[in-house]
Amino acid sequence: MEILKVFLLTLGILALSMAGLAITMLVKKGGKFPNTHVSGNKYLKKNGVYCSQTQDKLEQKNAYKDLKFGKVKLIASEKAGK
Repeated sequence: MEILKVFLLTLGILALSMAGLAITMLVKKGGKFPNTHVSGNKYLKKNGVYCSQTQDKLEQKNAYKDLKFGKVKLIASEKAGK
């Protein structure tokens, strides 16, 4: 019987929190949740801070530009190990 009381209490708290989120969406102008991602913060954007995935993509793009494939020489006439 005690487990039923705990389960119902948990279900009630969960229902209250969901109702609170729904009311927040209805009352707020625009009806959207705030963007809490790093890219949504204007102060971080201003300082050039990105999320780790975006920063990684930018660095890979820069590294690819720096590669010089024109200077690569292929040696086809020599055998490996000699």
